[in-house]
Amino acid sequence: MRAADVVTALALILVGVIVIVDVLQLGIGWGLEGPESGFFPLWLAVAMVVAALAILLQALRQATARPFVTAAKLRPVLAVLAPATAMVVVMEVLGLYVASALYMAFYMRWVGRHPWSTIVVLSVGVPIVTFVVFEKWFLVPMPKGPFEAWLGF
Repeated sequence: MRAADVVTALALILVGVIVIVDVLQLGIGWGLEGPESGFFPLWLAVAMVVAALAILLQALRQATARPFVTAAKLRPVLAVLAPATAMVVVMEVLGLYVASALYMAFYMRWVGRHPWSTIVVLSVGVPIVTFVVFEKWFLVPMPKGPFEAWLGF
């Protein structure tokens, strides 16, 4: 577990430092109208670096050789990761709304063992509500596929 903690802490420190260097170009002070663009990202990045340093110090003080994850504990993580990854791949072809409907239906049945009536209502209803909220109310276009094109959207 120690190696995973050290690698994660170092990666977080690297990302935090990159953000800090980037936001210094935006301006981190307080202007006439309030904080400049980089003010809040700077402090979030500083907090992340400080937290990652604490993780790194704790990991370096540990003298444990426990495995980072066991096969039994990895299985439920993969049960979430595999369908989510498949949804991203399917979304590229079928669009967000159809992919999310398929993802919810599959996940509700496979993991939740919910009845088909609940699955159909939610896996069709949630993407429709999402479509109305984002596409019609907020006017934010989301990735669409052939089904939405067939419907005229």
